[in-house]
Amino acid sequence: MSPSSCALGIRQPKLDANLRSFLKEAQPWGLILFRDACVSREQVHALCGVLREAVGHDALIWIDQEGGRVARLRPPEWPAWPPCARYGQLFDADARAGEEAAHLGHRLIAHELKAIGIDADFAPVLDLEIEGADKIVGDRAFSSRPAAIAALARESLRGLHDGGVAGCIKHMPGHGRALADSHLALPRVAAREDDLANDIAPFAALADAEAAMTAHIVYEAWDGDRPATCSPIVIGSIIRERIGFRGLLMSDDLDMKALQFAMNGGLKQRAETALRAGCDVVLQCSGVVSDMAEAVDGCSRLTGDSLVRARAVESFAKRAATEFDAEAGWARFKELVL
Repeated sequence: MSPSSCALGIRQPKLDANLRSFLKEAQPWGLILFRDACVSREQVHALCGVLREAVGHDALIWIDQEGGRVARLRPPEWPAWPPCARYGQLFDADARAGEEAAHLGHRLIAHELKAIGIDADFAPVLDLEIEGADKIVGDRAFSSRPAAIAALARESLRGLHDGGVAGCIKHMPGHGRALADSHLALPRVAAREDDLANDIAPFAALADAEAAMTAHIVYEAWDGDRPATCSPIVIGSIIRERIGFRGLLMSDDLDMKALQFAMNGGLKQRAETALRAGCDVVLQCSGVVSDMAEAVDGCSRLTGDSLVRARAVESFAKRAATEFDAEAGWARFKELVL
């Protein structure tokens, strides 16, 4: 039997009996480690093994490790990586140096992840940095220029792949122009079509990526009633057709306030709506078993094209890393970036 069309957040360093029992029954496709679940290398490695044992299959274990503000693995146990804007600064001065740094930085992230049993990263960010927009993107963006973002994101994704880690481009079709943080509110983007065309350009350049995450944002030019995550218009006409994305499409976290403001009903309805709109997998990240159960109630088993796409992501995540000298890699990375 195929797994359920969800990825569930884990916020505890050890599984208690209640969570273990639930995961065994729910059989989510993926699991997502948050900062509270990550204490030490040895502990995370053990946790990953226990999680896969609990769900009964070789589940993908995801993490948000972009660098900068968004990093679940932090010093002193793990290294610190710069925000992606740093790669953009390097690129502006020397395109080759910026691309090398982006590739090497993500190759080093993959090296750390693979060693502790994590095989997928919610990175890179392809949103534009837009002056005057909410700072939720800010220095998480490589640049304000689509061509620079595309070049640096391509190298970042290649670095993850070289380390045997799957990536996920986000937040499709573009979060950079939002005037509010979708964790806290439902952003509405009233930009004109030509501006939106600029926003989707990096995603179109990386349309061959194995996975992408949606944005909980209403784009008035495309669908003024529903955020992208829940809009068959945005997913079908913009993401699948215009951008040309054929990989696995995942929702952003169903718990975010944007979806609470976008519709009546709870997590079950949000999961059902996102999947019906065209998402392949939904994310539920609170770490609370009762929330997980409600979201899973709105999910189904992965089948058809969604299952094919999920297996393709797994093929990136389960491949062996290429040979890599981490010590030399860090020395070169510091020379380029720090």
